[in-house]
Amino acid sequence: MVAKTPEGISLENLSKRASVYIDPDCDLYLELQYLQSAAADFNKCNCFDLHLLAPGKKPNLKTFQDVQSLIQQGKKREAKLVLRENSWPTNSPIRSQLWPALCTQHHVGKTMLDGFYWDMVNQVFGTTELPEKPIMLPPFVDSTHCLPYHLTRKGRAVADRVVSVLGYACPDITYSPTLYPITAILLHFMSEEECYHCMASLVAPKEKVFITQTKLLYEVTWKTVMQIAKKHAKSAVLYLTRLCPGQKSERIFMDWCWWILGGLPFPHLVRVMDCFFHEGIKVFYRVSLAILILFHKHSTATNSEWDADTIKNDIDNALPKFCKNIPVSPTKLLRTAFSIRALSSTYISRIFLKTEMVLKSKSVLSGSKQMVRSRSSDNLPTSQSQVNVQMMSHTLTIREGAHSPDVRVLSMGVFPTQSIKSKVCDQDDLFTLWSWLPVRITMYQPVLLYTTEEHGCSLTTFYVRVEQHEPTLLMIKTCNNEVFGAYCSSRWYERNVRNDRGQRQAYFGTGETFLFSLYPERAKYPWVGIEGDKGLGHASELFMAADSKMITIGGGQGQAIWMDENIRFGKTDRCQTFNNPPLCASGDFEIRVLEVYGFVECE
Repeated sequence: MVAKTPEGISLENLSKRASVYIDPDCDLYLELQYLQSAAADFNKCNCFDLHLLAPGKKPNLKTFQDVQSLIQQGKKREAKLVLRENSWPTNSPIRSQLWPALCTQHHVGKTMLDGFYWDMVNQVFGTTELPEKPIMLPPFVDSTHCLPYHLTRKGRAVADRVVSVLGYACPDITYSPTLYPITAILLHFMSEEECYHCMASLVAPKEKVFITQTKLLYEVTWKTVMQIAKKHAKSAVLYLTRLCPGQKSERIFMDWCWWILGGLPFPHLVRVMDCFFHEGIKVFYRVSLAILILFHKHSTATNSEWDADTIKNDIDNALPKFCKNIPVSPTKLLRTAFSIRALSSTYISRIFLKTEMVLKSKSVLSGSKQMVRSRSSDNLPTSQSQVNVQMMSHTLTIREGAHSPDVRVLSMGVFPTQSIKSKVCDQDDLFTLWSWLPVRITMYQPVLLYTTEEHGCSLTTFYVRVEQHEPTLLMIKTCNNEVFGAYCSSRWYERNVRNDRGQRQAYFGTGETFLFSLYPERAKYPWVGIEGDKGLGHASELFMAADSKMITIGGGQGQAIWMDENIRFGKTDRCQTFNNPPLCASGDFEIRVLEVYGFVECE
């Protein structure tokens, strides 16, 4: 006898899926419990979209070919909307093609050849046969979160092997607790080799963040969720704070990703992953806020089983328990997540980068000082902090170059420059460069915001990582080993600021901006108006300019520094703003390394 849902829908085909790594009965069990729950109390728990399976109704769902066509045409927004709106059943075979296509679109570098994975397996294990004994997992795996998601014993062994090979191929991964669960989810819909290729693409994507790979970035994610929740799920956060005053509410957010990966029912999780594999970690951010919003809504409702005392007595497990029995369908969960307004990728990136810079600076100071990101216009050091810095800095006299200003004895301590591990210049050059900075900036801790060595050669990435910081220090090393750059006094975001007529300003910045050269000549080229000369004209105030195709520093009868959108080629000329010579002999240059530093304040 064929099992049927309460609506008379046959479940014979509901639990069939391509993967050989999962329990053949698990889908039947998972789907049936939600269907029965929905039938028992349809208003209370509509966790499965019954209309998708109702007799005589064929859901108008998009095919893999529809999504693939959008991706190939570069229509990412259209693909995003299709993925958000199409509630494919959990067992749908579409994912055996869809998920590999979504993941591999983020791949960087050459396409992996057929058999590459098995060659790696042979290198690591000496055989392609699955070992009988358990595989020792890499140290970046958190053993408490190796979620199997109904994989068979063989499936779990395959997940172990994929993760181990990935650890061998990516030695820079030091802490990544979400890597194993995502691997296990992928194995529901694809082969072992395809799973590895997908994970390799997600670990080193072109632009988006999918999987954090260090303890620092893992901490950044939960603090980012906490920050955006305070604005976009404010009522829920206030409710939790009232229930658990002090640091306990912060502790709840430390497990934010496990609300999703460890708490949600599998049908909900699969739909979240449909979007995650295309859009990245911002989907997890949105879903976590949706969970908070729904938790608050249902726990404060009349006759709710989630009364305040129950939650307060077990606050650490309240959200995970709510997720396991979430009283909305996957569709409703996603609609709640994606209907949160003003939660743009740019805003999330800004909060993420600000949090990252703060935590990095704390790490540099070994936790002895608390740091916050500084804007020169709104977070200047107090008079007391200037005294503190002068007290610690009088022991160092900075060596100067022949073309540099007079020696500044009371300028800064040796520590900030020692913390920089630059690929552009050595400590001797950094000492000189720091002596040229405005006095108040030398009191800050330098933090690397962007480097072509780590973040790739893209002006878009440059803006995402740098544009909200003020001031910034750009250091360029050319393929001919010339070293030069600029101190930029204003945010690069100001390229988007419009005047009263709605027009973008071509140039921005202030007279604090200056150019410098460190090799083969050492020299500082300040603004020509620094001496207070009158009548210099408009050309003397062309400090900074930028758009989607280039960035420029200095103008008037030439550009002091110009770089293209790929941050690969540039040119340098004499300009009226700084009255500088070309900063390299040929005028044209190819960039070997670009580094950009921001500054955070020690409090």
